[in-house]
Amino acid sequence: MNTANHIAMIPARMGSERLKCKNLRLLAGKPVIAHAIEAAKASGIFSRIVVNSEHEAFGEVSERYGVEFYQRPIELGSSEARSDDVVSDFMSHHPGDLLVWVNPIAPLQPGSEIRDAVSFMQEGGFDTVITTKREYLHGLYRGQPLNFSRTERFAKTQDLEPIESFVYSLMMWSYASFQGAYRQNGYAVLSGKVGYYPVARQSTILIKYEEDLQMCEALLRMKEGYQADYDPVLELAGKVANRNG
Repeated sequence: MNTANHIAMIPARMGSERLKCKNLRLLAGKPVIAHAIEAAKASGIFSRIVVNSEHEAFGEVSERYGVEFYQRPIELGSSEARSDDVVSDFMSHHPGDLLVWVNPIAPLQPGSEIRDAVSFMQEGGFDTVITTKREYLHGLYRGQPLNFSRTERFAKTQDLEPIESFVYSLMMWSYASFQGAYRQNGYAVLSGKVGYYPVARQSTILIKYEEDLQMCEALLRMKEGYQADYDPVLELAGKVANRNG
């Protein structure tokens, strides 16, 4: 993989309407944003890793974890700011070839998945890649079936065509494609040839509410020393099955 001029941008607003200062909340003893920084480093594919925020407090966190900091204009840190404008501003100050938006509110996304997503982009010749969540469920849009029929036998979920929804744990763009589309149209998040990369279930957990943070905390604690266990009735069921067999 050619990684020259691959930049990881980790966006972080101080304000948050649903969970206050969520990027600085502690998760497994570290601020939430630190998990994204460490995953970007672990991917081993970036020439630069830059935290992008309107607030100088993130400069101290960036220094602590050994990455760069860019303080964007204050107006691009409001809840009204659009992703297109944030990315365009960053690109204009940080030239490169490929920009990867590493979302800090997806703290369980591993570096290996970031690396695989960038490989997917390069191998597919995409200008834009957005990560998705793939669900094998019966889906509706405005009350109408998306991937099943009401005039047939009820489909098993494993037989359904999966529904994909945007996760935004990663978004990535070719500089040339994004900047060209932005200059022409004033927007560019879905510019050029767009690819969609489904991520692992753990990477689809986005911290937006207190319950999300608690879930991530519990999952991180379980990762070490976790062993699946079952109700004792399963042993009895196995004995019955062996006797009948």
